[in-house]
Amino acid sequence: MEQKQGKNYYFFLDETGDHSLSFIDESFPIFLLAGCLFEEESYKKVSDSINNFKEEFFRTKEVILHSRDIRKCDKSFQILFDLELKKSFYEKLNEIIRKADFKIIAVAIDKKAHIEKYGKRANDPYSLCLSYILERLVFCTDDGALNKIRIIIEKRGRKEDAQLLSHYNSIVDGRGTYHVSSQRFKERIIDFEMRLKKDNDIGLQISDLCAYPLARHILNTEEPYMPFEIIKDKVRKSPNGKVDGYGLKVFP
Repeated sequence: MEQKQGKNYYFFLDETGDHSLSFIDESFPIFLLAGCLFEEESYKKVSDSINNFKEEFFRTKEVILHSRDIRKCDKSFQILFDLELKKSFYEKLNEIIRKADFKIIAVAIDKKAHIEKYGKRANDPYSLCLSYILERLVFCTDDGALNKIRIIIEKRGRKEDAQLLSHYNSIVDGRGTYHVSSQRFKERIIDFEMRLKKDNDIGLQISDLCAYPLARHILNTEEPYMPFEIIKDKVRKSPNGKVDGYGLKVFP
C-alpha cells in the first residue's frame, strides 16, 4: 500500500543548564534539552508574529529573544526596567507563544542521580538527551504518512558540536537506538543543521524560551510558574494524557 504524502516539520533544539558531569550547581543540578516541533505553515505564522512583536518593542527584528537576558533585564532587555512596558512585553509575548501551534519534546538529566547510578560509565548528558528526543520525535510524527523533519540545533562550540554531530551520525547512519532503527530515522529526518545564536532563528529562540520553564517545573513541581503554565499543554502527551516519559522525560 502506497503511503500518502506527508507533512514538512521543523524541530528546533536548545538547552538549559550545564551538561558537564564534572560540575554540579546545587541550585540547578539538571541539564535539559528542549525541542519544539512545528509544521511548516505554523512556523511561518509564529515567525511573522515574533518579528512584528520585535518591531513593536525594539523597532528592529534583529534583537535575539534570549530567556536569561529577558529574566535579568540585560542587554537589549534593559527596557524592561520600565514596569509598564515590561507588563505589556510579557502579555504580548505570552499570547504569541500560547497561540502558536507546536509540540514540545524535552529530556532532562538529573546529574547527581546519573553519576550516583552509573559512575564512570555515565554517558554525556547532551548525547543522552538527544538519543531520547530523537526517538520521541519519530514516535510523535508517526501517522502513516511520508513525514519529513528538518532539525535545527544551536551551536555551542567547535569541540562540543563535533561530538554531538558524531553522536547524531552514529544513531542515524549507524546503530539506531533500542526502539528506532537507523533506517527509520533516515526516512524521517532529512536535515540536521547547527546554527549560531546570532543567526536570529525564531524557532531556536522559542525553544530557548521553553527550556528554562520546563527545567524550573522539574526542579519544583509544586511551585506555580507562569511561563510553564503558558506552554504546559504543548508538551507531547500519550493518548490518555500522560506527559512523563512522552513529552517530558527525566533520567535516570
